[in-house]
Amino acid sequence: METSNSSFCSMRKLKNKVKLALIMFFVVVGILFGGYLVYKIGTGGVSENDNSKEIIVEVGSSYLTIAQKLKENNLIKSEFFYKIYIKLANPKPLQAGKYHLNENMSVKEVVNVLSSGSTYNPDVITITFKEGINMREIAKTIAKNTNNTEDDVFELLKDRNYLDELINKYWFVGEEIKNKDIYYSLEGYLFPDTYEFLNKDVSVKDVFETMLNQMERKLSNYKEKINASKYSVHEILTLASIIQTEGNNNDDWDKISGVFHNRLNTNETLGSCVTIYYGVKRDFGTGALWQYEIDNKNPYNTRMYAGLPIGPIATISEKVLSSTLSPADTDYLYFISDVNRNTYFFDDINERDRKIEELRAAGLYVG
Repeated sequence: METSNSSFCSMRKLKNKVKLALIMFFVVVGILFGGYLVYKIGTGGVSENDNSKEIIVEVGSSYLTIAQKLKENNLIKSEFFYKIYIKLANPKPLQAGKYHLNENMSVKEVVNVLSSGSTYNPDVITITFKEGINMREIAKTIAKNTNNTEDDVFELLKDRNYLDELINKYWFVGEEIKNKDIYYSLEGYLFPDTYEFLNKDVSVKDVFETMLNQMERKLSNYKEKINASKYSVHEILTLASIIQTEGNNNDDWDKISGVFHNRLNTNETLGSCVTIYYGVKRDFGTGALWQYEIDNKNPYNTRMYAGLPIGPIATISEKVLSSTLSPADTDYLYFISDVNRNTYFFDDINERDRKIEELRAAGLYVG
C-alpha cells in the first residue's frame, strides 16, 4: 500500500508540474504576443495623413539622434519603439540631406526611406511661370533663373527645324506656329506652373519641353470637347489667352468667354484692349492706349479686325481653358473693368457707355 501511495503522489506531483509548465508557457506566450501587439502598434503609422513633410538630416546625425525630430513632426508614435526598431533592423548608415516622409508611414517605412539615402540635389532650381504672362516675360523668367539669356529664348523660337520637331511630336501643335506674322511661335502653348530642373545649366529646349508636356496633359483632359468644337486647338488657345488676360476671377472668365463667343457668332469684332496692347508690344497695365496704337494695323488688333487674332497672347490656366470650351450661357455682348478689378457686363451698348462715363468720372475706368 505504501508503494502504491508513493507512486500516486509522484504522479500527482508530475501532473502539477506539467500543469504549472503549461500555465507558464501560456503566460510567456501571452506576454510575448501582447508585447508584439504593443510593438506593432507603437511602430505603426501615426495617422492616415499622406501629406508629405520635408525632414532635413544634418551632417553627423544618426537614426537615434533624429528620433526627437521625427516625433516632433508627428512621423513616429514613440521614440522608444522607434529606437527598438533601429536596434533590431540595424539599417545602413544615415546620410545627410532632405527626406520626404508622411504621417501614415510605419516606422519600417520611415526607416526604409531614410536608409535609401537622400535624393536632395543642392543644384536643383525651381522656376514659377505665372498665368497670363507673355513670351517676353517667360524669356525674362528663364534668363533670371538659368544660365540662358533672353536672346537664347527668342532665337530658339525662330528655329524652324525645332518647330517642325515639335509639330511632329505633339498632337496639339500645328503648322500655325510657323506663321511669319506671329510674334513668338510658342506663345500660349507653354503651360504656366512651378517646375523643378536639375540645375541652372538647363537648356531652353528642356524648359520648353517640360512646359509643353504639362500643356499636353492639361489639353488631353478636354480632348473630347476640343474635337467637338468648331475651333482648332490654335484658335482655342488664342481665345483662352485673351479671356485669361481680360478676366480677374473664375466668375469673370466664364462670362467673358460667353461674351466673346457671342461676338464671334455674330461676326462682330472682339474689341479686346489686351490684344491691342500685345499687338504694339506693350504690357497691359502700362498706361492708357494712344489713338495711333489703337489704329495700328497688326494681326492682333481685334478692334480693327473681326474674328480671332493670329495667335495667343499669353499663358493660360486650366480654369480658363475650361471656361473657353464651356462659356457661360448669356446674352451679354460687352464688358468693362474698373481699377478695383470689378467687371461689368451688358447686352446693350448704351448701358455700357453710361457705365464707362460713370467710372471715368470716379477715376475708376480701365481703358
